[in-house]
Amino acid sequence: MLTWLRELSDWIWQDRLWFPAGLGWANLKDRDGQVFAKGRDLWVIFPIAVCFLIIRQIFERTVAVQLASLLRVREKPRVRAAPNTTLESYFCNASKFPSQSSVEELTKQSACSVRQVQRWFRRRRNQERPSQIKKFREACWRFTFYLLAFIAGLGALIDKPWFYDMEEMWNGFPTLPLLPSQYWYYMIELGFYISLLFSVATDVKRKDFKEQIVHHVATILLISFSWLVNYIRAGTLIMLVHDASDYLLESAKMFNYAGWRKTCNYIFILFAAVFILTRLVILPFWIIHTTWVYPLTLYPPFFGFYFFNGLLFVLQCLHIFWAGLILRMAIKFLPGNDIVEDERSDREETESDEEDDDREKREKTKNGFVLNGNGHTVLNNNHHHSKME
Repeated sequence: MLTWLRELSDWIWQDRLWFPAGLGWANLKDRDGQVFAKGRDLWVIFPIAVCFLIIRQIFERTVAVQLASLLRVREKPRVRAAPNTTLESYFCNASKFPSQSSVEELTKQSACSVRQVQRWFRRRRNQERPSQIKKFREACWRFTFYLLAFIAGLGALIDKPWFYDMEEMWNGFPTLPLLPSQYWYYMIELGFYISLLFSVATDVKRKDFKEQIVHHVATILLISFSWLVNYIRAGTLIMLVHDASDYLLESAKMFNYAGWRKTCNYIFILFAAVFILTRLVILPFWIIHTTWVYPLTLYPPFFGFYFFNGLLFVLQCLHIFWAGLILRMAIKFLPGNDIVEDERSDREETESDEEDDDREKREKTKNGFVLNGNGHTVLNNNHHHSKME
């Protein structure tokens, strides 16, 4: 068994898959005082991720709470659903959104009216939605990390030639010496994204939950792979581009939860501009162009070349998807709109929603049709008789 695993490992990590012809892992051995990235270095990201989880818990319970109080973040009053064993069992075991036929069946079992059952499920769903304070604390934590990561990344790259000339990313590849600043930038970023995967079960769930998971996994694979095969320079630029706009979005959400509407809108405008510039212009037309086109002028294509650019393509597709959400959110800047809401958020249901539903039904009744219990349209006989008279 061990022999088979060793053979499989040797096949996966053979030189011709991950490096241009004539180059390989032997070129990445430390020599002459130069240190190169090694796969075993990545083990440190797991204790770093655990440290991030601990620091986050302390930060959210101290700094974030104090900041929420300072910005006067307020909870929206919620009416709790009355205890009901029958409805609670259906809610937990069957569905949180019962169909009309299920509602009618539940009215018989619970001795409640249709209106009462619908109101109970509305209130029960609201109880499970995250509070304003929880969302503020999460945004505050991410804002702090992304801002510090962007500042640190910019400081580490501002004096590097590949920051200004993309082609310098490949100058001397793969024998690119590892700098201490690059080492810590990589380990901290990887540790943070690993911590996000660990905490995904307790974080605020949004409509793009699956896309977020794909993004985190693709980012971890991309950063890890660029470390293994010494695409260090390209990797640091990609991380910096991502950090450039994330802290702006998180700060906009913080002011949104605090009710600072104009501040939120102004920051969101800035975020949208930076996001489009970095994710839809700089990343594809500068960085990806240099990782896809320029290497082919130096080496024949190899599997590692396609694998790295394939991961970049996945990220770019996600960026396009999120750009669409951002544009939808930008519509809220039209006259009459006071605040920018996160399109990915699950909107809290209110009692007015129920009143709107009833009003809509009354309007339909006036127009000569109503919906029966199965959702089919039937003629309103009373309205029809009045017309005939």
